[in-house]
Amino acid sequence: MGFNDQEIVALAGAHALGRGHVNYSGYDGPWTFTPTRFNNAYFDLLLRLEWVPQTTNAGNKQFTDAKTKTLMMLPSDLVLIQDSSFRKFTEMYAGDNAKFLKDFSKAFQKLEELGTSNLRSVKLS
Repeated sequence: MGFNDQEIVALAGAHALGRGHVNYSGYDGPWTFTPTRFNNAYFDLLLRLEWVPQTTNAGNKQFTDAKTKTLMMLPSDLVLIQDSSFRKFTEMYAGDNAKFLKDFSKAFQKLEELGTSNLRSVKLS
């Protein structure tokens, strides 16, 4: 799809919002303690907490935080700290919310405009 490692990590930060619902996705739980706030908490928690394997009621593998057992991460989330190419951006965003928000905005715009041509800016009055 044409995304580099930094853009992939930035877009994964959308997991700061919402939660998995086992009835719909097969995964269960929020990624952060503040699932209605868009910030870099996802990256901070991903790096700071210990994650242990768990199987959902739907039979899917996910990870839960060892301390509170209330948060979850997907296997794809854990790749962001296991792969050195992704980890450097995960660490950067965990330490700099403004940078995360700026980079997410750019990557999300790229995602939204993927495959389009002849886009132009319009002045809103």
